[in-house]
Amino acid sequence: MIRMTEPSKITSVPDHQPAAGGIAARARASVGPKYLSGLNPEQREAVETLDGPVLVLAGAGTGKTRVLTTRIAHILSQGRARPAEILSVTFTNKAAREMKHRLGQMLGHAVEGMPWLGTFHSIGGRILRTHAELAQLKSNFTVLDVDDQVRLLKQLLQADNIDDKRWPARMLAGLIDGWKNRGLTPSQVPSGEAAVFANGKGGKLYASYQERLKILNAADFGDLLLENIRIFREHPDILRQYQQRFKYILVDEYQDTNVAQYLWLRLLSQAPAKQTTPTVIPGRLEEPNPESSSESEDRDSGFDAAHRPGMTEQVAVATPHVKNICCVGDDDQSIYGWRGAEVDNILRFDHDFPGAKVIRLERNYRSTGHILAAASHLIAHNEGRLGKTLRTEDQDGEKVTVTGSWDSEEEARGIGEEIEQIQRQGEKLNEIAILVRASYQMREFEDRFVTLGLPYRVIGGPRFYERAEIRDALAYLRVINSPADDLAFERIVNTPKRGLGDATVQMLHDHARKRRIPLFEAARAVVETDELKPKARGSLRDLVAQFDRWRAQREVTAHTDLAQIVLDESGYTEMWQKDRSADAAGRLENLKELVRSMEEFENLQGFLEHISLVMDRDGGAEEDAVSLMTLHSAKGLEFDNVFLPGWEEGLFPSQRTLDEQGRAGLEEERRLGHVGLTRARRRAMIYFATNRRIHGTWSTTIPSRFLDELPAANVEITESKGGSAWGGTGGYGASRFDDMEAFGSSYTTPGWQRAQANRNRGGGRTGAGGHGSFEEEAATFSSSSSSGPDFGSFSSRRRGPMTIEGELVAKSTGTTSEFSLSDRVFHQKFGYGRVTKIDGNKLTIAFDKAGEKKVVDSFVQRA
Repeated sequence: MIRMTEPSKITSVPDHQPAAGGIAARARASVGPKYLSGLNPEQREAVETLDGPVLVLAGAGTGKTRVLTTRIAHILSQGRARPAEILSVTFTNKAAREMKHRLGQMLGHAVEGMPWLGTFHSIGGRILRTHAELAQLKSNFTVLDVDDQVRLLKQLLQADNIDDKRWPARMLAGLIDGWKNRGLTPSQVPSGEAAVFANGKGGKLYASYQERLKILNAADFGDLLLENIRIFREHPDILRQYQQRFKYILVDEYQDTNVAQYLWLRLLSQAPAKQTTPTVIPGRLEEPNPESSSESEDRDSGFDAAHRPGMTEQVAVATPHVKNICCVGDDDQSIYGWRGAEVDNILRFDHDFPGAKVIRLERNYRSTGHILAAASHLIAHNEGRLGKTLRTEDQDGEKVTVTGSWDSEEEARGIGEEIEQIQRQGEKLNEIAILVRASYQMREFEDRFVTLGLPYRVIGGPRFYERAEIRDALAYLRVINSPADDLAFERIVNTPKRGLGDATVQMLHDHARKRRIPLFEAARAVVETDELKPKARGSLRDLVAQFDRWRAQREVTAHTDLAQIVLDESGYTEMWQKDRSADAAGRLENLKELVRSMEEFENLQGFLEHISLVMDRDGGAEEDAVSLMTLHSAKGLEFDNVFLPGWEEGLFPSQRTLDEQGRAGLEEERRLGHVGLTRARRRAMIYFATNRRIHGTWSTTIPSRFLDELPAANVEITESKGGSAWGGTGGYGASRFDDMEAFGSSYTTPGWQRAQANRNRGGGRTGAGGHGSFEEEAATFSSSSSSGPDFGSFSSRRRGPMTIEGELVAKSTGTTSEFSLSDRVFHQKFGYGRVTKIDGNKLTIAFDKAGEKKVVDSFVQRA
């Protein structure tokens, strides 16, 4: 007989959940969908938490892309939403393509039905085309690029009689872009900010620009989100349609969002409201200028949700229901504040979305233990962060190394030697990267790599000598050196603007062809006629006279001084000084670095020959080569070996950033260091120089404060392989110049020994070692042993042809080589190889072990 227990006497049993890591949990995981296999517990939690707002704090190398794509796959496989009901936004087209590819591998056809997976601007553009009439546009409107924007703004400046030289159109374009990134319409721009352009006309010009865009049926990139926000505010029924459509919202790289992107997401992420419930309706706008709003106790940056420009008070105070929004990001990798990114967006996620679940991904699958410990210890000094500590279950690996060098040249030599040693160990050059803080630092490394015959590529921009401003400056110098260089003359005849347009250049070409003379001589002849209009004739006559004067000065003026005179008198330096774009300052720094690089050569001719060798380098994208880039360009990349040069006060952290942004700038610089360290899988090597040329003047530098913020247990101090340990006369230890015989060095390479032997036999000009000869450098510095190096005398000395490791660099004589194609040869450093290309006395040789190198024929012999 079965006895029944009275319901009132039944003891309740608590709900059971399998213990994490227990038998039940592991067994359940084994029968789950295949796309969940291989996820660690934190990743799986981020994938399976589908209800409510979720913030995934994904540290470097923790698999955030996999989490994001697997979460989409899980939503679809669980039937929570159809593909067209998921909004997934990224920052780059590359990231969007990668997500689509991974989803295609997981789910096949499902990815084809995801129309709302893309970048902020691509999705914003699609919404705007659907509702174009509400923005006074047609659905086929044109999206203007930066050049078109600048041309349109120039027209507006001319119509308003504003001097576009004093108030450049590019500067106004930058201001308008900044206002749009903050979600500010023309009427919302604070008067104080409008006053910085054209004596208070900035706001009026912004309004005129927007009106002109409507007439042209055009929009710029900022409008793709700004017009979305305006439409959503003014037409709540349209906003409600999209809120109902998107059941899930996923955001990648949330720490890099700006204010406009935040506002756009915030509007879409609210649950659809009933007609009687205020959601987003036109209401009293807060102060348009965040800085002018009253400060509240919990505000960090002036962009609190309740005070964001354009947000209504109802939305900002509380939202009773929020969508299923998942934002993935890393507050420790927010490094784009200079272009409008607001790190506070991620720091205040739980404030914007009450009840949000924060999941930390801290298990790193990229770097070794010592690298992660160093990076975590460094970033822990930041106050504005949510906090997480990266860890790995891998081995500790090699410690992070810190190496000091006497100067930037020794720094480049040391890194070059280290890279060659890594290469000899059989590692690929593709797994080596050099990450610099400023682009002008690259020049030293590029020259060194050419000397060593090491292939390299510049990521995120052109190589140093291929940059537009460097090519322009070199064109001036080439015309001085060779008046018959038509290509160089044509490049700079109207740079900076001289009123010499295409018609004038075409006339010069016609005249030159008829008389069979160079363009420069054609210009000299044409200015004596009446074929040109008076203004153009006067400008061209002045330019010809300038080149004649510079050519005469060449005989009595140091080539470095001449280069500076040319850049100043031509107006080229002034052109970039007046340019208010974000990259103008960097271009000016590059020009200073160009002048500095000329000091290593005896004359202008030798320098230009060296440049021809630097530029004459082939190599496809598939070539095994060292990667050279800025720290900002390195985000998202990873390498086995990472070199981090230039860790000095003023350079890193950047003095300009500290001056302009204070503590917030310092914290962003520290995040930049964290990003640099976490790019390394196996080895991270930090370098700093005791002396560096800054703004054309040698300065004794102080090691970066970030070095003292690294944990001693995970860092090893090493000696530079570029010639000696770091040191000098500044109290840091003995300098390599204190006790040195002529041509003394710690180099032991065959090339260096051969050069020393040649010198002992009397070969070559005494002291002409140039870049590699320490005799001249010792003489330069020994004059001030008590008070420190006399860097002023260093820059004024003439040097001979640059010799490094016994090889004469860029001394192309134009003579015919005694070697022929396919000849078998031997080089003391690179071994046996076969000649594949001949250019005068320069040979391109495919060496059996060292790969393809370019060398001078006097340093090889027939095998």
